Amino acid sequence: MYNKHQNMKKLRFDVYTYGSCALCTIGGFIFATALASRHPDYAVLFGFLGAALAIGACAALLITFSRIKKKNETGMISGPMLGTVMYDTVNNAGEPALICDEKNKIIWYNRFALRAAGVSSLLGSRLDSAVDISVTEENGEKKFPTETVLNERNYDIESTKIRSNGNVYYLLKFRDVTETVELKKFIKDEDNAVAYIIIDNLEELMQFEQESYRESATRVEEFLRDWAAGVGGILKEYERDKYLFLFKSKDLETFVKGKFEILDTVREIRVGMGNIPITVSIGVGKVKGTLAERERAAHSALDLALQRGGDQAVVKYDDKIEYYGGLTNSLQKRTKVFTRVASTEILAHIAAASNVIVMAHKYPDYDAFGASIGFARLAMYCGVKVNIVTDFKNINIKKCLKLIGDNKLYKGLFVDAATGLDLVSADTLLILVDVNNPIMFESSDIYDNVYNIAVVDHHRKTSEFTRKPIFELIEPSASSASELVSEMLDFTLQESLLAPIEANMLLAGITLDTRNFTKGAGTKTFAAAMYLRDNGASYEAIQDLFKANITEYKQESLFGQKIEIYRHCMAIAANENGTDASDKILASRVADNLLMVEEVMASFALVQIGDSVHVSARSNGTVNVQLILESLHGGGRYDAAGAVVRSGMQQVLLMLKDAIDNYLDPEDR
Repeated sequence: MYNKHQNMKKLRFDVYTYGSCALCTIGGFIFATALASRHPDYAVLFGFLGAALAIGACAALLITFSRIKKKNETGMISGPMLGTVMYDTVNNAGEPALICDEKNKIIWYNRFALRAAGVSSLLGSRLDSAVDISVTEENGEKKFPTETVLNERNYDIESTKIRSNGNVYYLLKFRDVTETVELKKFIKDEDNAVAYIIIDNLEELMQFEQESYRESATRVEEFLRDWAAGVGGILKEYERDKYLFLFKSKDLETFVKGKFEILDTVREIRVGMGNIPITVSIGVGKVKGTLAERERAAHSALDLALQRGGDQAVVKYDDKIEYYGGLTNSLQKRTKVFTRVASTEILAHIAAASNVIVMAHKYPDYDAFGASIGFARLAMYCGVKVNIVTDFKNINIKKCLKLIGDNKLYKGLFVDAATGLDLVSADTLLILVDVNNPIMFESSDIYDNVYNIAVVDHHRKTSEFTRKPIFELIEPSASSASELVSEMLDFTLQESLLAPIEANMLLAGITLDTRNFTKGAGTKTFAAAMYLRDNGASYEAIQDLFKANITEYKQESLFGQKIEIYRHCMAIAANENGTDASDKILASRVADNLLMVEEVMASFALVQIGDSVHVSARSNGTVNVQLILESLHGGGRYDAAGAVVRSGMQQVLLMLKDAIDNYLDPEDR
């Protein structure tokens, strides 16, 4: 067809050329004859002149047409020919293609596009309705998606912008990649995922129910083996009550869809007269790379599950971490050996540092302040220069700063974030207390510039650090960070080295987080309090820290103007007129007080401060408020949590209620 078209074009070209020459010759002779008839004496001269004109015109035409012909023969295709070639190429390429205008309306398509869309006509249809393509705009330019699905077939899309007669059109070509997509999915499904499983609390329960220990462990193992056999996986016990689980990646989707129901199955096993449930923690590694890399990811996920209190599954992907379970409160698992090892390790890191910077979370409370004082004492004990980074404008700790300001050891020890950043050197040790979420650090600049980091916290871990700390103690079973630090001081300091004012600060931290030892206080909590009392702490001496002035008392009443009992058991109070950080403290008090209302299982106090809403949550121990506030990118502990959301009050209330619904009705998620 192409040769036939070329021959016809050549024939037309020759006819045009020789016809033009003939016309020029005839014209020349007519011109000469006309002149000769009017001037007979010069007939011969005019005859030669006419012939010369005819020959000259013919020569010029021949030269011009020959150049055009040569140009075409060397690859410069003329407009009509180019249109024909492009039309034949796009129309008969064997792949779907279509053209749309600037309004995303289809103005042309080939038969393959019609077949792929499975309709009788596409002309005049819009892209989003005809071929499920949503077009966006970026910087004034249309952006087409790179892939789509038509009639259960996968296609890659290539778009080309075309300008014609002042109009803009878009040529879309579709390439069928269904087989490639299916192959990738097959490889992904058949790939292996790695999981670590550990029975959380059998060792602790053995202290009370030694006779039923092995029987309970055997029942748990039977459940785990049945679970693994159900997907054709491999479960191997590599240490007592610890298992390695290998399974196909496609089965992970089943586990996730069922919210790791094996957690609920194991939790049904009860031990002893107290009817205490047995729980397991699971860490799954589903990252790209080698099997060894997935094993490391699974181990990291298991550590995260344990640091969040256990009784949950953590799945670590390349770009995200997902959590499932966490429905029971964590038991205290620290032994004296554990505390002694942790104390020895942190002391070694402190002694090796050139200086120590202690830093807590934004808007520090008494627990953060007390724990910071405890680590300052440990650094002094090691003879290492220490500073505590704090916000002097924060009214939460003004009373604490005033009480300890008279102690000469703490003169100049407290610094602001800017001064703390100047103290950073290559061998500086940064100790983070009462916080493990980077977005809540008092100064992110100091964290970013210190290489050696230690973390001591009692909140459940919500995310991983950008770099691994050299020391990490995150114990959700502890009532407070002050409790953890008090245990370290007990194993480290000699008698009388802890000053009474320091003991008071630590006792204030424990008192605050346990709500006067009524929530989350265990045997180790009271042991830490006894140690502090032996070192001069006085409960009466710290009472002034917890007293509210008349202004704060009046402001607290503003929360009472809008209280809602949601889902029959959740109390929600809101104040849209907050002004400063003091209102955040009031919100926590309101949340505590709302728990005293009959049938209230959890309470939430919200206060709008600027463009953000601060949320304080409390629980009576039957609701995991930390899981609820994680949906609002917050965190905390099982019975006490918080969040800061940059939004309006009404939007945050809707988000909170949705999070509560998801927690109470997980099967609807």
